[in-house]
Amino acid sequence: MSELRLNVVTREWVIIAPERASRPSDSPPSRRHIALAPHDSSCPFCPGNESMTAAEIDRCEAAPGQWQTRVVANMFPVLSRDVPGLKPRHNGLKTAVNGFGTHEVVIDSPRHDLTIAQLSLQEVECIVRTYRARYQALRADPSIAHIIVFKNHGYAAGTSLAHPHSQIVGTPVVSHQVRERIRTMEDHLALFGECVLCRLVAEEIDQAVRIVHLSPSFVAMVPYAALSSYHLWVFPRRHMAWFGDISDDEVKDLAHTLQVVMKKLYRGLGNPDFNYLIRSAPRTCTDEEYHWYVSIVPRVGQAAGFELGSGIYVNPCLPEDAAAMLRAVDTSDAP
Repeated sequence: MSELRLNVVTREWVIIAPERASRPSDSPPSRRHIALAPHDSSCPFCPGNESMTAAEIDRCEAAPGQWQTRVVANMFPVLSRDVPGLKPRHNGLKTAVNGFGTHEVVIDSPRHDLTIAQLSLQEVECIVRTYRARYQALRADPSIAHIIVFKNHGYAAGTSLAHPHSQIVGTPVVSHQVRERIRTMEDHLALFGECVLCRLVAEEIDQAVRIVHLSPSFVAMVPYAALSSYHLWVFPRRHMAWFGDISDDEVKDLAHTLQVVMKKLYRGLGNPDFNYLIRSAPRTCTDEEYHWYVSIVPRVGQAAGFELGSGIYVNPCLPEDAAAMLRAVDTSDAP
């Protein structure tokens, strides 16, 4: 029996319809990930090919002179610092602004063939430290209004290069989607004098039915009204509006949490295509008005006509069942 649930963060209705999972389908099987070599001589992100990328912006070293992560400017950016002017142009109802902004690539690892689920804890920690360093650097620029850290893995998630990498985009504007989420949090704060996500985290930990992983500083859960199958949120248990404010201890804990969760998805769902993104407050927020988090979206389904026409998502996987399945996945490295 299906059920309509309201997502407290997005304010969107979701139809939880487990019976949809058993409907017949003649669609072709999803693309499988092709086994890759540890190094590809033609890949611009592999060691030895550093001259094939734009100039290096930052790096995290595993040993002196040996990079573990590299940050470079995207050679095909969606936004660029080279574009002058931020003043909007109006022509009747048409409004435009020059495509100013930043677009960086974080090369996650020297290895061409490993996903984040296969990296060591120290390697994942290096990625998180790199995210924080670049976030802090971009946040110091007053012309950047909002910073988005994200990773695409696999064809269905929109990746263009197989070598594991993430991206960071700084925009001069704040999107309607982000502003709506801020408004939801502001409304709850005004009515109840509390952060709605702090309240959500406390309730989910207390109920324990949708928790996938709990650590001293973070909680990973399947949302009560998950927009899609195995959708996950990772929240800091300490209230923070901006991702860049995490401490060194929280960097380590977030790395461990990401490693555990990504292993569960990798082993439980068979290395699915996925997107993850860090949803952090824009510059205009106060600390009270937002609570940053990581959203992880395995691409195991797709929106169709009903979702596009109604704005109501249909999730064929009961969130409580998804959380139970992922909790049961063994993430130990024992043979």
